[in-house]
Amino acid sequence: MQIFGVDFTSAPHEGKPITYAACTLRDGLLGVGSIGHLTNFQGFETFLMQPGPWVAGFDFPFGQPRKLIENLGWPGSWAKYITLVDGMEKEDFEALLKIYRDGRAPGDKHHLRGTDIHANARSPMMLHGVPVGKMFFQGAPRLLRSGVSVLPCHPVDDNRVVLEAYPALVARKWIGRQSYKSDAKKNQSAEREQARRNLVVGLFSETVRHHYGFGIDLGTDLAVAAIEDPTADLLDALLCAIQAAWAFTQHEHNFGIPNTCDTLEGWIIDPEMPGAQEASVPEAVSHRSDTEP
Repeated sequence: MQIFGVDFTSAPHEGKPITYAACTLRDGLLGVGSIGHLTNFQGFETFLMQPGPWVAGFDFPFGQPRKLIENLGWPGSWAKYITLVDGMEKEDFEALLKIYRDGRAPGDKHHLRGTDIHANARSPMMLHGVPVGKMFFQGAPRLLRSGVSVLPCHPVDDNRVVLEAYPALVARKWIGRQSYKSDAKKNQSAEREQARRNLVVGLFSETVRHHYGFGIDLGTDLAVAAIEDPTADLLDALLCAIQAAWAFTQHEHNFGIPNTCDTLEGWIIDPEMPGAQEASVPEAVSHRSDTEP
């Protein structure tokens, strides 16, 4: 099966592109074929239109918290409220969130989705620091328009399957909460480079099979590049691909997504998330062809 991991950004350009890892899951091994860069949203939209079958993990929130959706009076289906957001200008969307937050008490300004609580992730309403709210605005409408099957928010009969990934969940298995990335090379530190090195060593070890059910064939050149990249964009794309590949191994078990999750909000895929442990890695996966859906 063809697997993609995508490190997303809300404003792609030459200096900070959308980075993706193109991989193949076959015979119990995730092979990393290439790393690509998309410097604008036109390229991202073309990327989404690649013929399937493929499964991809994207590191941006696919939805907003139900509390926000209901308080704003948005439609009660993912496709409908994403269509509403798609009709907004970026400045209007950001102003709406700011006005909403300004009218609320301290501690109740940035809501969390159920999946954010379990993954210890940031609120998808955030516009600064890590601007995942801006990433949602730029990413989710494009997923809907592309016609891909967005799980669990908007499943459709299409063999291009997209899932919400969160690379920090993978990294924590080997380096805990150590920081391993920086926004600029000038802010790089030996400690963060060592954290990336430790993480890559973990991905080369057999412990990755314990966590995800398959090994990883990264290759020396890509491993070195992942360690030397201070932004960790390449590394995050790979971590997203690992989560997407694991989800594919759970395709007979709803891709590892619990039936109780809120489809308005979305769900982050990882074997450590609630309900995921109920689905074991099917043995047949290691014998599947990469052309099978």
